[in-house]
Amino acid sequence: MVDTTPLTRAVDHFADRLRAAPQSRLQRGAAAEALQLAREMARRAQAVEEPGVEPREMPDAGMFAAADQITVAVHDLALVLSDEGQVEEAVRLVEEAQKRAGV
Repeated sequence: MVDTTPLTRAVDHFADRLRAAPQSRLQRGAAAEALQLAREMARRAQAVEEPGVEPREMPDAGMFAAADQITVAVHDLALVLSDEGQVEEAVRLVEEAQKRAGV
């Protein structure tokens, strides 16, 4: 079993920063960046769980749900990752999204 602790820590940190961010920051793109990350992580998890099936897109639940959406999507992905390289790539994606979000 692969250790996904670095990934879950990274997304929990990002989610905490989103929850603490002012509404103006969320409106300026932080929430949109988080939703894009959540959709990508959900797509990756679905590709592993249901290969060959068209992935469902995570809906936009609003800017105040963005932190919860990335948390759910990344924790779901963490359950299906099979090697350290996948974990490292996912951590990199989370950190890059957080940087672009500016939180």
